[in-house]
Amino acid sequence: MTGTVISHYRVKERLGSGGMGIVYRAEDIVLKREVAVKFLPERLTTNKRALERFLREARAAAALNHPHICTIYEVGEHDGQQFIVMELLEGQTLRQRMQGRPLPKDEIIELGIEIADALEAAHAKGIIHRDIKPANIFVTTNRHAKILDFGLAKLVSPETAATADMHDASITATIQEELTEAGYVVGTAVYMSTEQVRGQELDARTDVFSFGAVLYEMATGKKAFPGDNTEAVSDAILNQTPRPPTALNPDIPHKLQEIIETAIEKDRELRYQSASELRADLRRLKRDSDPANVRQTGQSAPEQKPSALPRNRRALTLAAISILALAAVVIGSWWLFKPARPGAQTLVQRSVTANPPENPVYTAAISPDGKYLVYADLTGVFVRLLETGETHSFPLPERFCFR
Repeated sequence: MTGTVISHYRVKERLGSGGMGIVYRAEDIVLKREVAVKFLPERLTTNKRALERFLREARAAAALNHPHICTIYEVGEHDGQQFIVMELLEGQTLRQRMQGRPLPKDEIIELGIEIADALEAAHAKGIIHRDIKPANIFVTTNRHAKILDFGLAKLVSPETAATADMHDASITATIQEELTEAGYVVGTAVYMSTEQVRGQELDARTDVFSFGAVLYEMATGKKAFPGDNTEAVSDAILNQTPRPPTALNPDIPHKLQEIIETAIEKDRELRYQSASELRADLRRLKRDSDPANVRQTGQSAPEQKPSALPRNRRALTLAAISILALAAVVIGSWWLFKPARPGAQTLVQRSVTANPPENPVYTAAISPDGKYLVYADLTGVFVRLLETGETHSFPLPERFCFR
């Protein structure tokens, strides 16, 4: 096949093979770019079901235009062999990247957001992938995810994608990656959802479950539902609860564990109801895990204890005003009558408020432990944590005025 010109593509080298195709690197002679050309194996060209699956992949992926889904350029036939022309990806599959080991936390979150975004785009077009697994997710050399192989996808209208009837024989199995003499082998799918195993009708939540199983493996390096045979895997999916991810990898945050466990809920009514919900939680986790965001907003990290400020705002307002009045007298008297001490440390003046002349600070006091500043102006009372600048404001009581 190497050196052969097919349509306007010159085949250059073989890249690999799978249960449903052989992939070659090729050059688009017209557009002067490298592409990947996937051929249906010759022995399967007369297999109606295999041909249907091959063309389903092309139609499903071609209907999508998303940065994290492998782009399909063309579908054709050469000497009786069907082929698909797609973008050439440089990198490795997620399965190859993991190699039985967990990925770094930040990489899990970044890739997870991209995969969830791609699934949401497919579901919005009425396309359910039904075969999400590490071998069908590609990680490019610049660390971005691409979903591959829509060969088991089901096309339904976007209006019915969430509750579509997907009950057919193909949902209970996936195609093994190795070719066999018989053509292809139906094997065990450790990433199937509970409804797939039961042969029930499917909707977009089946992809969410499979993606959750993939996230579990990314976080732990272990399969969520392992087994030596079909029966053992099916029993694990239906009846067993995987070990908590943090028990296998203590470096991942508990929030990521919660996301994974919600995605692989056996009852799909308790699962994430869409890929967009899962993506939102991953984005929230990314935001809350970023030290720069914590510093910029002045908020505590997610798992730190919250500030111990009183919750009763009215009570705090009145207490703050009372403290201001008392502190003003005490501090003023102390400064007036304190004895001078030789060799006292030089005080450094630092501005901690920036009120304009038309709204001056009328009174202020520092807490005994030196951590908080309380001050008041015409707009209200303010409590500021001096170390970080975090400020909480409280309105003045009605008809209150400074004298």
